[in-house]
Amino acid sequence: MQPYLLDEFRRQSDARRAPAYQHLRRTLQHAIENGELTAGQALPGERELGKWLDLSRVTVRKAIAGLVADGLLVQRQGAGTFVAERIVKSFSRLTSFTDDLRARGLDPRSTFLERGVGEVTPEEAMALNLSPGAQVIRYYRLRTADGVALALERTVVPASVLTTPDMVENSLYEAFAKLGIRPSRALQRLRAIAFDAEQARLMNLPEGAPGLFIERRTFLDDGRVVEFTRSFYRGDAYDFVAELQSETTP
Repeated sequence: MQPYLLDEFRRQSDARRAPAYQHLRRTLQHAIENGELTAGQALPGERELGKWLDLSRVTVRKAIAGLVADGLLVQRQGAGTFVAERIVKSFSRLTSFTDDLRARGLDPRSTFLERGVGEVTPEEAMALNLSPGAQVIRYYRLRTADGVALALERTVVPASVLTTPDMVENSLYEAFAKLGIRPSRALQRLRAIAFDAEQARLMNLPEGAPGLFIERRTFLDDGRVVEFTRSFYRGDAYDFVAELQSETTP
């Protein structure tokens, strides 16, 4: 690794005039993109990197902080800095954000930006099959894993399903499970987006950073809709996959 980083750092330095931390940031980014540093791999310590490249620890720390903010690196207290692992989310299985992250050994958290009870809007009534005037519970959450912002979610649930907003502490699906509610299927649609200024601020990303918008309607076996969620995922952290099968003819 040392020869690669040294050669790439020199190439970056020769290619453009910029502060040394930016050269190192690009060097590490290229190492990740080219597979020299792989998902889950630990980075050398700040002191060691600085010694290899003749840089101060302050310069190394600033470069690493930028890549952590970009989601390419993660820092674990007492363990070091690691290349972030992209999260593979299957469209073939109905799972929650919390389930997906825990399955990968990560610590999912929710920060509630808004939560409350209100009257259903026309769009929400159509999505949830509710009558005008019905009450719903709304959540607006910042979803993180190991301290890194991964998604913003706006969720609407019929008040007949969850009686108070406080029933959701971290995971909506865990709240459902406590009530004996088991979603059986969902309809989802996905499109590419660019984060606006407010979303980018909350996600600690530059304005216009690429993201993925997913709209989900979740159903029970009896056909009732129990969830209408619009999620904004950072595009550099997720891979969405789906299994496709051809139709067979007799």
